[in-house]
Amino acid sequence: MGTGNMWIFLGIVVALALYALVTYNRLVALRQRVGQAFADIDVQLKQRHDLIPNLVETVKGYAAHERSTLEDVVKARNAAISAQGAGQMAAAENALTASLGRLIALGEAYPDLKANANFQQLQGELSDIENKIAASRRFFNNAVQEYNTGIQQMPAALFAAPLGFTHKDYFDLGETRTQVEQVPQVKF
Repeated sequence: MGTGNMWIFLGIVVALALYALVTYNRLVALRQRVGQAFADIDVQLKQRHDLIPNLVETVKGYAAHERSTLEDVVKARNAAISAQGAGQMAAAENALTASLGRLIALGEAYPDLKANANFQQLQGELSDIENKIAASRRFFNNAVQEYNTGIQQMPAALFAAPLGFTHKDYFDLGETRTQVEQVPQVKF
């Protein structure tokens, strides 16, 4: 091998090493973005979980005989708090959303509860948190999509799995997706 060929070979090896390093750093950045986005969801969900006991206590004062609805909300909240990973958390949060919907619906059945300032405030806070959770989910799912695409594209796909870059799950709304995507009907 001549000196010129050796320099070309060495240049190719250095270029490939630099490309691998840049690709690895890009995948690390994408993985960190997914982790940060998941942490944002986690913060919003914790705020939601912290709000629920106050909401349950407020409703209990007006609709104590709706015990099964109140117990369902508490059980769903506890399941959501103990859920691990995006898939389990999404399923638990979907169940919690459904039980909270039934709890909020009690406001329609009990006019005194609906008129209660504390209930109105808690309902407003819950609505605000739900909007923040939806935005955080969109950000997380976008980060997951970019990350999953990054580890599947060539040539990164050749070394992504051996270096610990594995597929991430979306924070899927599942069955409640159609409920979330529907435009709410306003009745006067």
